[in-house]
Amino acid sequence: MSKPEKLDQLATLVDIIARLRAPDGCPWDRKQTHASLRENLLEECYEVLEALDEGDPERLCDELGDLLMQVVLHTQIAAEAGEFELGDVARSINAKLIHRHPHIFGLKKVKDADEVAHNWEVLKGEEREAGTSILESVPKQMPALGYSQEVQRRVAQLGFDWEDVEGVIDKLVEEVRELKQAESDERKAEEFGDLLFTLVNVARRQGVDTEAALREANRRFYKRFTYMEEVCRKRGVNLGDMSFDEQNKLWEEAKRKAK
Repeated sequence: MSKPEKLDQLATLVDIIARLRAPDGCPWDRKQTHASLRENLLEECYEVLEALDEGDPERLCDELGDLLMQVVLHTQIAAEAGEFELGDVARSINAKLIHRHPHIFGLKKVKDADEVAHNWEVLKGEEREAGTSILESVPKQMPALGYSQEVQRRVAQLGFDWEDVEGVIDKLVEEVRELKQAESDERKAEEFGDLLFTLVNVARRQGVDTEAALREANRRFYKRFTYMEEVCRKRGVNLGDMSFDEQNKLWEEAKRKAK
């Protein structure tokens, strides 16, 4: 079979995936299922996030291609089972976007982005079956911080929220006190969970994306600690043999030099 042409077209990717899944196609691709690809899909999402955090457009383009391949591969598996095809996927999202943007595709007027966001939630509510919680569609397998921020954002849309951030700060102080007073391991874990949940609320009220903030903190820690390791190698000393005060002094140096 000749190599595909027109590599800048989505149809070419669809054809490639179908070829890989064909009876005489790639053994690895042929054996994949929705379940077996779960980790691959999640990994590709994280790699896209990493490219976004790095601000690298070339890598972002590459990683979005990997993510797109996962979408097409899942769709091909579904098509083979007679469940749905790529056209159905496109039709669903197109219809959803049109319905949720009546200020663009209809006559509704909006004054700002906040009103758009409010209307979006109202329209999503219209799409839910009667009796379904507004929290039902939040994926329960999301990272815990992201899940917490999303459920808090949704309930805040209904007015279930502190009047101002000071109330949340007071609650945070209360949760710290309860954690310090907890005696059993089970109670400590429970109180720590409450503390994290409240901290996420503080971040949401400040417009901070908790997942992105923690990823950035992890990145900074990684760069600073590896700087410490490199300095120790150059100086011929063992990081583990240093006192805590010596390590902390080196950490302060890393904070200044390893941004």
